[in-house]
Amino acid sequence: MTAEVARLRTRIAKDRPLGPTSLHSTPGKGRRAPRATTAKRVMVTGASGFVGANLVRRLLDDGHEVHALLRRGYRAWRLEDLRSRLRLHEVQLLDAPALEEVVAGIGPHWVFHLAAYGGYPEQAQHEQMANTNILATMNLVESCTRVGFDAFVNAGSSSEYGFKDHAPSETEDLEPNSPYAVTKAAATLYCQCLGKTRGLPIVTLRLYSVFGPFEEPSRFLPSLVLRGLAGSLPPLVGPDTARDFVYVDDVVEAFILAAKRPHLEPGAVYNVGSGVQTTIREVVALARRELAVAARPKWGSMAQRRWDTTIWVANTGKIREVLGWHPQVGFAEAFRLTVEWFRRNWPPAGLGGDRGP
Repeated sequence: MTAEVARLRTRIAKDRPLGPTSLHSTPGKGRRAPRATTAKRVMVTGASGFVGANLVRRLLDDGHEVHALLRRGYRAWRLEDLRSRLRLHEVQLLDAPALEEVVAGIGPHWVFHLAAYGGYPEQAQHEQMANTNILATMNLVESCTRVGFDAFVNAGSSSEYGFKDHAPSETEDLEPNSPYAVTKAAATLYCQCLGKTRGLPIVTLRLYSVFGPFEEPSRFLPSLVLRGLAGSLPPLVGPDTARDFVYVDDVVEAFILAAKRPHLEPGAVYNVGSGVQTTIREVVALARRELAVAARPKWGSMAQRRWDTTIWVANTGKIREVLGWHPQVGFAEAFRLTVEWFRRNWPPAGLGGDRGP
């Protein structure tokens, strides 16, 4: 848990204690695993993105030496306050010689690969999806293999499964239903193959619907929060559309555990979600209560996306058993934390006039 989120959580708990019947609260929440006691050299791709920015904050708070690999022209607003603490390297992951030189110079113990393209509607170039999600992943794995590493954690996506009528396990057939999902599945399979055939400590975390501080304002929950703070609601798809929402602080914990835990199965894949399905109807109802929004939802005012479905939920049995991970922050509490962060930090310094993704 980052220090900032911990402060927000304490403040909200004092101002408004959560009752036992809070939506999707987690009963009997325990303490998180102990923080690292030995500093590592850590390399993170995609550090300027939503999950990556939260991850590097946790790594820095834990006392690690953090190197961020960033593409030229990266959007810097999430990292502005970290410049004096981070070691920044501008390098194209497709430039294999340049990448190999940077990786060799760092000599990372842990590698977190979160760089991706295609997760947003406006990211629609199929060639760039293939280059970023597949070829760049291959280059990174090869460069890291040459210098050696203790852990390589790849960020996968639940979209790799495609439409399922149940919570899929990690061993089920992949049925990706979009070019983005195809490229993410290919990257996961590559990491899985290299891990198994070479005995490399590579694992993939298949992320479900992550949300929280620093998320793109155009995404559903930030849009709902920002509109709600202004007393309105955003355009909405059908009310029965479902997702498995998981708080970013819990996702970051999964990344840390995957790197710290020795002797994991090479190439293993783990689902990272709450294990609880939430409909858009439930989310909007919670937002209206929490933000005192009088406006009524206009269902169908936004067209359904091709990936929208009424069943989308993680099977978290494997990560619970192997890594001992389970979400610590229930959905209602996580929503309040997200509201408080946006209330206090939006728009962030460094974003300028650009309020979009």
